[in-house]
Amino acid sequence: MENIALEVKNVGRTFADGTVALQDVTFSIRQGEFAVIAGSNGSGKSVLMSLIAGLDEPSSGSITLHDCQAGLVFQEADAQILGETPEEDIAFGAKNCDLSKQQVAERVNFALSETGLTHKRSAYARMLSGGEKRRLAVAGILAMSRSLIIFDEPFANLDWPGVQQVCAIMKQLKEEGKTVLVLTHELEKVLALADRFMVLDKGQLVFDGTPADGLKENLEAWGIRNPLLACRSIEEMVWL
Repeated sequence: MENIALEVKNVGRTFADGTVALQDVTFSIRQGEFAVIAGSNGSGKSVLMSLIAGLDEPSSGSITLHDCQAGLVFQEADAQILGETPEEDIAFGAKNCDLSKQQVAERVNFALSETGLTHKRSAYARMLSGGEKRRLAVAGILAMSRSLIIFDEPFANLDWPGVQQVCAIMKQLKEEGKTVLVLTHELEKVLALADRFMVLDKGQLVFDGTPADGLKENLEAWGIRNPLLACRSIEEMVWL
């Protein structure tokens, strides 16, 4: 389908104990679109993320990626680190992409440069700051040529500089035409970058539209704090 990167059709996910995590969720994401999916804890955001990333399978419905592959930036950045240094960590995924040694080296150098981590290439990866660890996760995704990048609660446990670093790399990805999907309840930190805004509540997609229209909804009814309580306009809703 032209210009469509991701299609989610009538997706449901029910666990073995009978818990219904998602119910009949349908939407599509265009190539190069920056979409924010909000929802309170237990809304189904992380379950949806796992399904899109291929870490789990839906109980019903279908998820289709068109001419792209998804890369995931986990909420817990340390869980994603597999190498001793950023250079080794980035190379880990690239080596599994059937590339030559030279191609892996080129991909690693490119990813380090893109994420501003070249000067940290030989540092101890687990001693990086929270923001740097999330940038490292993005670098690994870029090295594997993933064009759909999913951020799961990207601001969790980050201080102000860390949030700024993550927002900066998100803004850069948007400008480079990457397809970005951000799952978060902290709208005030990222909504200014969004082309699209969706809300999950109790496993159902209850809103899908523009950020401006979404802010007119009663977000508190879905367990989300409306960022207009702290910001005067959508343009202010990014921590850069």
